Amino acid sequence: MSESPESPMQRAHLTPWFYATKPTRWTLFLRTFVPWQMVRFVAINLKMIAMIRRSHAASH
Repeated sequence: MSESPESPMQRAHLTPWFYATKPTRWTLFLRTFVPWQMVRFVAINLKMIAMIRRSHAASH
């Protein structure tokens, strides 16, 4: 027997938990605010530099 179009398996993608949450206005603002992106860029690079220095110090 074939499943009817109303079976739960065929409708699973229509439930609210299937969809990703929408970002808040604040999140969207931070994603597009260039000064904040520059701050994050510097912070991530400083973390990478510290990690690389630790790995080089451990190998010598």
